[in-house]
Amino acid sequence: MAKNGSNRQQNKVVSYQKGVTPRINIGLIIIGFIFVQMLIYVISFFNTSHIERHEVREGSLTVNTTYEGIALREEYLVTNPSAGYVNFYIYDGERTAVGDLVYTVDETGRLEKAGTGMFEESKLSDQELREFRTEIINYVHGFDEEDFDSVYDFKRSLKNTVAKISNVNFLKNLEELSGNDVINYCYAPMTGVVSYWTDGYEGKTAEQLTEKDFKKENYERKQVIGDEVVEKEAPIYKVCTSELWDVIIPMDAERGKAIEEQGYVKVRFQKNQYESWASTKLIYGEDGNSYLKLSFNNSMVTFISDRFLDVQLILEEETGLKIPLSAIVEKEFFLLEEPYLIDEGQKGKRTIIRQCYLEDGTISTERLTVGIYSYDEETGKYYVDATMLNTGDILHQLDNQTTDVVRERATLIGVYNINKGYADFREISILYQNEEYAIVKSDTEYGLKVYDYIVLNADSVKDQQFINK
Repeated sequence: MAKNGSNRQQNKVVSYQKGVTPRINIGLIIIGFIFVQMLIYVISFFNTSHIERHEVREGSLTVNTTYEGIALREEYLVTNPSAGYVNFYIYDGERTAVGDLVYTVDETGRLEKAGTGMFEESKLSDQELREFRTEIINYVHGFDEEDFDSVYDFKRSLKNTVAKISNVNFLKNLEELSGNDVINYCYAPMTGVVSYWTDGYEGKTAEQLTEKDFKKENYERKQVIGDEVVEKEAPIYKVCTSELWDVIIPMDAERGKAIEEQGYVKVRFQKNQYESWASTKLIYGEDGNSYLKLSFNNSMVTFISDRFLDVQLILEEETGLKIPLSAIVEKEFFLLEEPYLIDEGQKGKRTIIRQCYLEDGTISTERLTVGIYSYDEETGKYYVDATMLNTGDILHQLDNQTTDVVRERATLIGVYNINKGYADFREISILYQNEEYAIVKSDTEYGLKVYDYIVLNADSVKDQQFINK
């Protein structure tokens, strides 16, 4: 019997009641909730534009601006008296006195063949080698890949130099070789520096220049080459008679006037990094455009082979608040006259009285508080936040029935200040800027102060947007 009782206990089945709910695992729910929250945060992070702050600090920028200018000199063209083969005896860029032999003209061309053997035996002196090296070094420093035509000018210049060296021996034996051949000896009509190229700018003054003269696609330069035939009355060389010369650069009148008032400016020539001081004068060309004339009293010979020169003006440093250009934005405002703005003691804000209509159609007025962002002393008008008004709104003056219609708009340049936790536009006055930064005035009435925080990238926020710190 005991045995049977034991089996009944082993075969006992316990059944669960129907409708009983299984126990909920609270730990798993909490973990799942945290996971979902983190997922939402990550998605939001990558879908939201990130607003970076920038602390305003004092700084400075060196005002070095590069311009392409036109070099003008006292240049006198000399024409060829008769057609024939020319042989030069003065280097390009060499100074000559009145009566010095500059070149000869062989009208028949027979002397060219007779002198070939002499050319091959010519040797360079130490001085001639130094001049060659100087010419090559100057060309290498001033080479510009975008102006490949200069390679051919350099080649022709070297060819003239070689021809001149060869012609020295040729000249010594000229009488023996010439016989009955016609040789014209051409002498310098004046003292100056000789140059064997022309471009049509000779004799031009700064006031005769136009915008078209600065476009290189319209520019044509002709290099006269020795040992070649030159037609009668054709320009063969020019003489630069003065060490005084000018570089003319395009410049807006306001900036040009400011530089002119300084009297002198330091100039760096990009070709060889040579620096020199120039007197300054604002002029106007034939087309009415403004230009800055830089006048030099030295180094004319150094740049005698150049008509176009890249120059850098080295001005004084501008100091103020240093702002990244990415933070600068342009915003539009309404312009309102002072009588329509009521000062109730709130800094940067004014009250206006705007006409409105009640539900029954009765004309009434309402008071609105608007932000003030700048004041134009010339017109006596304030720049008012455009989000609070609409074009066509009618404004009333406080003490009389005079009204005005809101219509005039204008823009300001500024940044978004975030000191108060939202994007608040502040006007800036730019003193100078380069490719990355701008220097702006500090402590202006509606502007910025040192240690203010601004939005680094103005495109990442909207006006009055709240900023999460």
